[in-house]
Amino acid sequence: MPVKVSVVVPVYNPGRYIEDCVDSLLRQSLPPDEYEVIFVDDGSTDETPARLDDLAAADPRVRVIHQENSGWSGKPRNVGIAAAHGEYVMFVDNDDHLGDEALERMYDYGVANGADVVVGKMAGRGRGVPVELFRTNRPRATAGNAPLIDSLTPHKMVRREFLDRTGLRFPEGRRRLEDHVFVTEAYLRADNVSVLSDYVCYYHVRRDDSSNAGFQRFDPAGYFKNLREALDVVERYTEPGPLRDRLFRRWLRVEMVERLRGRRFLTLPEDFRRQLFEQIHQVVVERFGPGVAAGLQPTQRIVAALAAAGRFDDVVAFAEWEAAVGLVARAERVEWRDGALRVGLTAEYTLNGEPMTCSADAAPPAFDAPPRDLAEAVEWLGADSVARFGKSALDVVLRERSSAASYFQPVQVTRETVPVDDGSRVRLVLRATTTVDPGTAASGGPVNGGLWDVFVRVRFGGWTKECRLGRHGDVSAPYAGVVAGRVVLPYWTEPHANLSLDVDPARGRLDLGRPGPRDVGVPGGRLRWTMPLYVPAATDVRVRLTGPASRVDVPGTLRPGGHLDALLPVGDLAGRTWRAALCPVAGDADEPRFLPLPVVLRGRAGGVRVVRTARPGLPGRLARRARRVVRKAANRVRAARR
Repeated sequence: MPVKVSVVVPVYNPGRYIEDCVDSLLRQSLPPDEYEVIFVDDGSTDETPARLDDLAAADPRVRVIHQENSGWSGKPRNVGIAAAHGEYVMFVDNDDHLGDEALERMYDYGVANGADVVVGKMAGRGRGVPVELFRTNRPRATAGNAPLIDSLTPHKMVRREFLDRTGLRFPEGRRRLEDHVFVTEAYLRADNVSVLSDYVCYYHVRRDDSSNAGFQRFDPAGYFKNLREALDVVERYTEPGPLRDRLFRRWLRVEMVERLRGRRFLTLPEDFRRQLFEQIHQVVVERFGPGVAAGLQPTQRIVAALAAAGRFDDVVAFAEWEAAVGLVARAERVEWRDGALRVGLTAEYTLNGEPMTCSADAAPPAFDAPPRDLAEAVEWLGADSVARFGKSALDVVLRERSSAASYFQPVQVTRETVPVDDGSRVRLVLRATTTVDPGTAASGGPVNGGLWDVFVRVRFGGWTKECRLGRHGDVSAPYAGVVAGRVVLPYWTEPHANLSLDVDPARGRLDLGRPGPRDVGVPGGRLRWTMPLYVPAATDVRVRLTGPASRVDVPGTLRPGGHLDALLPVGDLAGRTWRAALCPVAGDADEPRFLPLPVVLRGRAGGVRVVRTARPGLPGRLARRARRVVRKAANRVRAARR
C-alpha cells in the first residue's frame, strides 16, 4: 500500500519521556502499512539511540536515522522530510504524543478538503495551546479568516508535494523560532489549510523536570534576531495593510507584550528583565507601524506604548499592579434538567482578592499617547472597560483532567453593572447559564469516563483569564445522573470546592448513601430499589452479584426517579452472600464498568434478603483515606521510575 503519512520525530536525549510518544505512534488507528515513523536522532548521548534501534528492528513501520548533533530541531526535521515516503508528513516532538486516531483523522480530513496543511486540535498538559482556533472545524482556513497565526508550533501535517514544490524547509543550526518561520510561510503559501477541531490530535506536554527546549532561558538578542526572520516572511508574502498588521500583532502580543506583563515579568532576574525590555523596544520601534498596536486589547496597548517609548520603570510599575488582578467564578445553582446538567454562575475580575471596581462616570479618553503614570493608566483602563463591557465574553470549558482535552460548552451570558460606593464606582459582573450534556459535551460526542473539571474563561479589558468554577455559599451538587449511557457524578473538590464531574466514576464508587428500609427490597425475587439518581429516560443496566468463587450478571432497568428493577435468579443465590454492583452502561458495552452498591444480598431457601452495609466508622474512614494517600504516593514513585 502507498504510505499515506510519514511521521518525523526529531530526537535528542528525551530519556523516559519518549515512551509515551512511541506508544502513541504504534497505537495509531491508521493501518500499519499506511504510515511510517522516522526518528531522527540528533546526536543523543543517553540510551535513546539503542532504544530506537531495537524498536526499528522489531517493527517495520519504524526507521531511525542517526546524525551528529546539529544544535536544534530544524535539521533533524529536514532530514526526516528528505527520507519521507508519505503523501503527508506529520511533525511530532519526542516528549509529546498523539491521540490514537490522529493520523487517520487528519489524513482523511486533509484529503477531503485538498489541504496542503492540516492543523489538528491540541491539548496542553502543563503547556499553553491555542483555544480560539479550535473552537470549531475550519475546512478552508486562511490567515485572513481564522486565527491560524495563534498556532505556530511545528506539530502539523503537511503535504509532501507542497513541501517539494515550494522548497519549504526549516531553518537549521543553533537558533530559536525555526518553527515560526516554517509554519508562517506554510500558512501564507498553502492553497488550503484545514483545521480539525472535533478530536484531540496532539498532546503538548510539559515534562516533570520542565526541561523541554521551549522552557529554557534564551539570549534576548539572538531570540529577537530570529523573530525578525519570521516577520520577514510575513513581509515577503503579504502587502502592507490590515492583514500584515494583524499577523505582526501576534508577535507583538505573544512574544513581546505578554513577556512584559504581571508575574511573568516580575519573576525574571533584574538584569534579564532589562535585556528583554531593550530588545523588545528595538523591535517595536524598528518594525511595527501604528496599525499593529492599535488592534491590541487595552492592557496590551498600554504595555506596548510604554515599551515603544522605552519606559522600563513604568512597565515594571504596571506589571506590579496587573499581578494583583484575578478572576473569580462561582456556581449559584447546579441541577439536572432535560437530560443535561444546568449550571448558573457569576464571574468578575478581582484586585488583591476583592471585586474590581471602576469609575461609573469617566469616559475613556482617546489613546493618543502612553499614559503619564500608573494612576492615569489604571483610570483609562477602567473607563475603557466600562465602555466596552457590552462586548465582554465568557466561555465555559469542560476539561478532562488526565489529558487536558478541552471542550467549549453552550452558554448564555448577561452583563450587570453593580453600583458600589454610593454609585460613584461599579463592579462589572457577568452572569451565565451553561448546559453540559454528557452525550454531546465533547465536540458533539459523549464524554469519556474519568474526571472532568469545569473552567470559566473571561475576556474583556485586555485580559483573557481562566479559573476553576467554584461554589457560591452552600450550593449543593445534585445527585449522580445516568445520562447518555454513563453515570455522571457532579461533586465539589476538596478543599477548594470547585465543580468537577466524575464520569463512570473513575474513583470506583457510586455515592448513593445508605438505603432506608423502604428504598430497597426483593419482593417475589425482583430486586427493586429507589436510588438517589437522576435518570431522564429508561436505561438498560446490569447488576453484578459476586459471591464466593462465583459471579452472576442480571439484566435490569433504571427508570426516571431512580427506580431499579432486576429479576434475580433466586435459586442460584441460595445459601451464599453476594456483593452487588451496577453497570452504568448498556449490556453490550465493550468495557462495562461495575460500581459497588451499598448492599449485600443473602440467598436463602425460596428468597433473597437484603442486608444494608454499614457506613464505616471514623477509624474505618481514616484508614481508607490513608490507603488512598499511600496508593497515590506509590503511583507517583512508579511514574518517576518509568
